[in-house]
Amino acid sequence: MFAALTGLGLSTAAGLNAYIPLLVVGVLANFTDAVRLPDGYDWLSNWGVICVIAVLLAAEVVLDKVPAVDTVNDMIQTVVRPASGGVVFSATNAAAEFDQSTWMAENPWAGWLLGILVALAVHTLKATARPVLNAGTAGAGAPVASTVEDVGSLGMSLVAVFLPILVIVALALLALLAWWALRKVRRLRARHRSRSPG
Repeated sequence: MFAALTGLGLSTAAGLNAYIPLLVVGVLANFTDAVRLPDGYDWLSNWGVICVIAVLLAAEVVLDKVPAVDTVNDMIQTVVRPASGGVVFSATNAAAEFDQSTWMAENPWAGWLLGILVALAVHTLKATARPVLNAGTAGAGAPVASTVEDVGSLGMSLVAVFLPILVIVALALLALLAWWALRKVRRLRARHRSRSPG
């Protein structure tokens, strides 16, 4: 169970920011026993790879805070974030040994698929809400929303690794936030349509 929660938490974090959970997993694998990478995922703890991820993260942090540029960035990230979700879910599946999950060990594709789907769902929500937020705040909301997403991604990554049971609470809060955001998006779109000339 804890392996699945860790994977779900990291995949959720990847949906907000592809590079933060990758960086967290890579750094923790080097300095702690909290993350033990399975065979085939040692590259995640390679310092060269970590440096490349850090550079990509720096670019993402800047680009995602610029209105309009963030929308283009979200289009590009439609491939990157789900892929990252698949990687982090599978890379931390080593914890499945603790759960005695034979099925997950025999079907590694399941971790990939679940990680991809979770990250894609979170990314889709983010990418849908951001243009509406930008339009509603004349772009002023972009840096605030991006910062909240980055902090949320880091927090979720750390919770997923160190306190995976809290991932349930975090996912419940995220679902509530998603429900609220979707209602807000629908309301703003309806208001925009009613103002548009017929």
